[in-house]
Parts: sequence; C-alpha cells; structure tokens
Amino acid sequence: MQVTFLGTGTSTGVPMIGCQCNVCASADPKDKRLRVAVFIESPSANILIDIGPDFRQQMLRENITKLDAVLITHEHHDHIASLDEVRAFNFLQRKSMPVYSSARVKEKLEQRFDYVFEKSPYPGVPRIDLIPIHPDQVFQIEGIDIQAIEYMHGSMPVLGFRIKDFTYLTDFKSISDAELEKVKGTKILVISAIHYRTHHSHINVPEALEIIEKLQPEQAYITHISHWMGMHADVTPNLPPNVALAWDGLKIEL
Repeated sequence: MQVTFLGTGTSTGVPMIGCQCNVCASADPKDKRLRVAVFIESPSANILIDIGPDFRQQMLRENITKLDAVLITHEHHDHIASLDEVRAFNFLQRKSMPVYSSARVKEKLEQRFDYVFEKSPYPGVPRIDLIPIHPDQVFQIEGIDIQAIEYMHGSMPVLGFRIKDFTYLTDFKSISDAELEKVKGTKILVISAIHYRTHHSHINVPEALEIIEKLQPEQAYITHISHWMGMHADVTPNLPPNVALAWDGLKIEL
C-alpha cells in the first residue's frame, strides 16, 4: 500500500492569499501546502480521504487516473469543496463514485450539492453514491477493512480512518481513550497540528506530540499545517526522531 500526501495545509493553504510572511514567501517546495487530502493506493482499490478545493490540481499533479472511493472526515469547505469534480472519474470509469461519511455529513452533502441528488438531475452532473458509516463500524472497500475513528473538532464530531497499519486523524481538538484504543498498534500515524499555539478547535504541536508519545507509532507525520507553524526546514530539527512534518507529494510505503 502506498500513501501520497496530496495536500498538507490548513484551510487557507500555504502560501495564504496576500500574506508576505517568511513561510508564505519561502522558495522551499515543502513550504507550499495545498488543502489536506491523502491518496491511498493498493492492489485492490485507490481511496481518497477528503476532497477539498485543490482536488483537480492534486489529481493532475500525481497523474491519478483511477479512483474507487472517497472518504469524508467532515463537512468543512476545505474537505468537501471539490466533490463535484468526481464527474471526471465518472466519465473515465463509467460508474458512480462511492462516498463514505457519517450520517450527519451525508445530509450536509445532500444540501450543499443538492443539484446532484435531485430526482431528475440534469445531464452531466456527478454520479455519487453517498454511503453513511457509523463511528464504531469496520466497513470494507474492495475487500479492504477500514475502521472509523470519531473525535471532536471543537464541538463537531469528525471521523478519522485506520487502514491496516496506517491511521489518519485530522482536524481535532479532543479524542476519547476509547477511540484511541482503535489507533493503538498503528505503525504509521498521520495527525494534524495546526501550529505551536493554543487553538480553540485544533490541537497544536505539543498536544500532538503527547498523543504520539502515548501511541508509540513507528513513524508519525504532522499535517493540516498553518503558515504560523514556521518553515519546514526550521521546524523539522526540533521534532522527535520518529516525527516529521508531512509535505505535499510525500509518498510512504506500507
């Protein structure tokens, strides 16, 4: 299984529009961050987690020509904005796109993209099958077991996902011990940390490092990174040996 980080930035992306800080002005490609998403490629299925505003650019950059399913963590714009763009894969693959989310998010998607789910949609709209999943559910995509993990993004429930020895947790402020039990034994952990300061709905780097220390993965990657984090080259030397800032285009093998 190969995982590609399509985007590792927070909701504004990095550089942020109009910003002249040293991170946004950096020439280092690792400081250029599209909105968060990962692409999981296995012999049986290609799976995308989140489909934000930069989806088209990400697909073209990585030359992705096959997509079997989309997992949605929650309904914020930077995680769902390009759902309409799955129509390209409808055309290529000649079938509907399965999209998995919580029941609440399913309703939000039906509202946000109401024209897709009308009884008589106009020709050319995306063909999408919305499939609700429960936080305690282990579901399958093309024979791959996926464990849903629920945590809180401020007051909003969000889903993370564990696939074999890979776990993806983004956009959260708190997670229960019971949900952390689902993560234990993970070899590769992806966890969001927006920057070093306290935030009302996201954990910061010190809080992420506490969770990593508790879970003891072989390797952890930090994602959903703000320009306030600092430059990749400056932050990296201060992280533990088994922790790294993810960057756009990073590929890991499991």
